[in-house]
Amino acid sequence: MLIQNYGVIGIEDLNVKGMMSNHKLARSVVDMSFFEFRRQLTYKAETAGVKVIVADMWFPSSKTCNVCGRKAVAMPLNVRE
Repeated sequence: MLIQNYGVIGIEDLNVKGMMSNHKLARSVVDMSFFEFRRQLTYKAETAGVKVIVADMWFPSSKTCNVCGRKAVAMPLNVRE
């Protein structure tokens, strides 16, 4: 569905190994199969001519304003969207 409806798809590179070390997240991370999803998405996008853009895991996307591009210096996790 993603490949058929979008010409460009953006995903974030995740530190899955680091997420696995958190015992509260580990089971959910394993169930989601992030690596397999990314592999399949990339493969299918290449065959359909769709561009996949991978954002670096350290890019401050939650701290950057989507309107003006200003980056907040400090932002607690509970106010990020």
